[in-house]
Amino acid sequence: MKINKALPLLVLQAGSVLAHTREDSNPPVFDPHRALSKRQEAPFPPILEPNEAILLNSFDNATIESWSYYYTHGLHLAGTNKSQSQWTADRWSEFGFTSGLASYYVYLNYPVSHSLTATLANGSTYTPLLEEEVLAEDEVTSYPNRVPIFNGYSPSGNASAEYVYVGRGQKVDFERLRTLGVQLEGKIALSRYGGPFRGLKVKNAQDYGMIGVILFTDTADDGNITEANGYAAYPYGPARNPTYVQRGSVEFVSTYSGDPDTPGYASKLDSPRADRSVVIPRIPSLPISWKTAQPLLQALDGHGVDGKTVNRTNWVGKLNATYSTGPALGVTISFSNVARDEITWIWDSIGIINGTNQDEVVILGNHRDAWIVGGGSDPNSGSAVLIELAKAFGALLATGWKPKRTIILASWDAEEYASVGSTEWVEEYVPWLKGSAIAYLNVDQAVSGPDPGLSATPELHDVVAESLKKVVYPYHGYSNLTLYDVWYGLSDGEFGVLGAGSDYVAFLHNGIASLDTGAGQGPNDPIYHYHSSYDTFHWMKTFGDPYFTTHKAIGQHLAILVYHLANDDIIPFNVENYGIHLTSYLNDLRDLVESENATTALNLSPLEDAIAKFNASAAAITAFIQTAATEVEFKLINSKLRDFSRGFVSQGGLPTREFYKHVAFAPGLDTGYAPVTWPGVTEAVQDGNLTLAGSWVLKSARAVEVAAGILAP
Repeated sequence: MKINKALPLLVLQAGSVLAHTREDSNPPVFDPHRALSKRQEAPFPPILEPNEAILLNSFDNATIESWSYYYTHGLHLAGTNKSQSQWTADRWSEFGFTSGLASYYVYLNYPVSHSLTATLANGSTYTPLLEEEVLAEDEVTSYPNRVPIFNGYSPSGNASAEYVYVGRGQKVDFERLRTLGVQLEGKIALSRYGGPFRGLKVKNAQDYGMIGVILFTDTADDGNITEANGYAAYPYGPARNPTYVQRGSVEFVSTYSGDPDTPGYASKLDSPRADRSVVIPRIPSLPISWKTAQPLLQALDGHGVDGKTVNRTNWVGKLNATYSTGPALGVTISFSNVARDEITWIWDSIGIINGTNQDEVVILGNHRDAWIVGGGSDPNSGSAVLIELAKAFGALLATGWKPKRTIILASWDAEEYASVGSTEWVEEYVPWLKGSAIAYLNVDQAVSGPDPGLSATPELHDVVAESLKKVVYPYHGYSNLTLYDVWYGLSDGEFGVLGAGSDYVAFLHNGIASLDTGAGQGPNDPIYHYHSSYDTFHWMKTFGDPYFTTHKAIGQHLAILVYHLANDDIIPFNVENYGIHLTSYLNDLRDLVESENATTALNLSPLEDAIAKFNASAAAITAFIQTAATEVEFKLINSKLRDFSRGFVSQGGLPTREFYKHVAFAPGLDTGYAPVTWPGVTEAVQDGNLTLAGSWVLKSARAVEVAAGILAP
């Protein structure tokens, strides 16, 4: 369908009512020698096509900084700042995009009040101040509309009981506690961040009969950059401020993302509302700082089982405590969480450049909402990059250029609650997207440090890597490196597998090629204050990216990538790479099956045969691409490259969570963010259900065969 007669019309007519942080505690270290030896394949500085040069030369550090300043000096909690969404659309319009707002009517909640008091063994009480410190050096931390600490979608409630330290709150942690005889039912859980998504920590506690959850960040996650190692805390130095608190959503995102009231369909004013308890906790939760948590941990010392005996991964942290389980007789927590439930409007900003092809679309998105006034990294480093990228494409449009494929920019609202804005948009337009979308590119936290990272579906790997080679990146004082050199030096050229946690999710699980990109911190970089009042413009300007050079490099890379996806005669996908990765995932599955002693009971040959068929189709279409010379041939090839990945979602959703449809990868049921490959089979094997595993071998094989059939020339 023609975009300027359909989608913009829908978006603009509705106008009247219309990003991670990295959990890895041992991130890779840059090796310049490995990177430089790899770069010798290409000249330096990179040779650019004229249109590439226009795009890259249009990026300016100073204007990126100005966009960042705007976004980070106003409250933009989901559903609270329509003017900022309109401002975003207006900037895109100035640069030649047809822009407007798409509105959705969704369930959110907002903080009203909270309290916490602990009664200690000696009868004394501990009543911490549940606020982050106001910093004179960082003006937005004192704004009167700053957001209190809270968890999105946590229900209102009171809990008063003895408490148990549950490590990182994964199912295996709870099972270990049960094995050790630690009583869980009727207790409050004290859990450190890390490992599974916070909502699943709450779900697990609820499932094991607990009545509330307190979450904290441990300084063990900060590597070398701690006050204990002599570093000053923010705002005076790069270590974590001791009053830092990580806010966040507690929706059970491994079941589904989006508005919990409208699973599978868009949230409009008159949409029917479903039972949200499927993905929303029944028990209250509250995040606190490590400074607040330390006395609570210490009060359990000598009670229950000590941390070393528990012997679970990342159970013992670096606070001054033994990390004993408790409970301790007479040592209790009483806490309350009061939230205001609302069904309210949110606003996605959408900008469009129509291409000459009517049925091929490239989408680039970033979310705009933040848990706090700032959002210097999450998400507004990405928001600033998108405005600058629109400016760059405006410069290219001014030359008379027009893309072959339509380009859409999206600024999503309510991502932080559970990728709500993007999911509702996809659910509204899914028939059109399945017929038109080439790829979805996501930039959430464009910058929380200097180290680029990439996760993507396999057909995108080559074009993403080649685009990196076009961008000069002055990394830690090196003057002759490209963004590719640095990425390769950190990753050895390996892409991450997509799980969940940002706005690519709804696209990926409707069979659309997807990328998630950004730059994070290494082991010796300043601590990033994720989801905290200290994720601010001041932190970014002082510690994160003072000269906005990383912002610029990430933006330039995305501009080059969008340009080639939208403008090359043949969509630049390497489909043979998909087969390589499917085989790698299958090898991992074989290892799991063998470790579970299930090789006799579970036959994986249907998957192996299906991958062989896919590889044959991939080889055939690749050969066809080498000889194609006419517009008719290009059109046939592009339709197959666009559509083949729809096959991977052709078998319906995964067991108990139909939202997730991709048979090759999905977020783990007990991780929430981290991916699992061949999830239908893998998780059934892990649960010991080999009958279900066998059925998902066949379903997964059929999906791969469907993809192979679409791809075959």
